[in-house]
Order: sequence, then structure tokens, then C-alpha cells
Amino acid sequence: MLSHKAKYALKALLYLAQQEETHISRTIEIAEAASIPKKFLEQILLDLKRGHFVGSKQGKFGGYYLLKSKNDITLADIHRLFDGAIALLPCASLNFYERCSDCIDESECLLRHGLITIREETLKAMEGITIASLVKK
Repeated sequence: MLSHKAKYALKALLYLAQQEETHISRTIEIAEAASIPKKFLEQILLDLKRGHFVGSKQGKFGGYYLLKSKNDITLADIHRLFDGAIALLPCASLNFYERCSDCIDESECLLRHGLITIREETLKAMEGITIASLVKK
């Protein structure tokens, strides 16, 4: 399940993706259009900026814009940034791998093998959905 933070990040990215490339959106504008609490959105935009998904401009006409192409931002990217691993257990994770302390032989663990299959299918689906593809729908 996506956290509220990840959901709001996606909503903000969708809003930014629908703007003209040269348009810089103010936080209040994004918050109102995407129905996101402004204070929460400010934190989310900072996280997206640290992740190099959005850029910002300071000053009177400042705000946020997409730094990365909407064709290159996937659901998997945003899930990992805000919610961490896509796998259901750390032993089945690609980027957040940790061996289970109660596992005797990881190579023989039936649960791990099943969860790796689920992770692969979930990852395939999430990587196939971009911000651009969501905007088109």
C-alpha cells in the first residue's frame, strides 16, 4: 500500500507534468489543484527535489518544475523514494536486501522464492507506469 506521502508526491508530479515545460508552479497552486495540505506538500517537494525529480526557483516568481522528464519518472521510483523496498520482505529485495535472521538456508527458502516472484511482477508493472502514461489516461 502506498503511503499518503507517496500518493501526494504522485499527485504533485501529475500536476507538474500537465503544465507547460517553462511553467514554474507555486506550492499553494499545486496544493490547491491536487488537494494536498500545503505544509505536507512542502516536505514532499523537498524530498522530490533531493531525489532529483523536481527543481525549484527562489523568489517572487519562484516555485517548482519537473527536473526529470515525465517519461522517465515511474511509480517504482516514487515508491522507493517514499516507501522504500517494493519487496514484501528484505530478503526478497533488490535495493534493500537483508538476510532474514530466522532463515537457515536462504537458497532453499520457499517463502523467499515466492516473494521474489511477486517482487519481480510488481516491479515490472510499476516500472511500466510513468507519470507521462498516467497523464495520457
